[in-house]
Amino acid sequence: MDIPKFLFGDNTDYPSAIFIIHTEYPRFIINLENDEVIWLEEFSMEDEKELEAEARELFEAANEFYDREIGRYED
Repeated sequence: MDIPKFLFGDNTDYPSAIFIIHTEYPRFIINLENDEVIWLEEFSMEDEKELEAEARELFEAANEFYDREIGRYED
């Protein structure tokens, strides 16, 4: 099954949270309300150094995905 790189998540237990799920490596969930990130992978110390640079780009892409999705709802 193919799934999109990003998914938009919602949960009534967290009414003000805006969750974006990144489904490709490195998988994570970011709450755009407070920028809290939960990684769904385990990383070695070497991986963490590489991830720091990549993470910023991934978080920006998650925000762009959210903006695009909201724009589509408004249209």
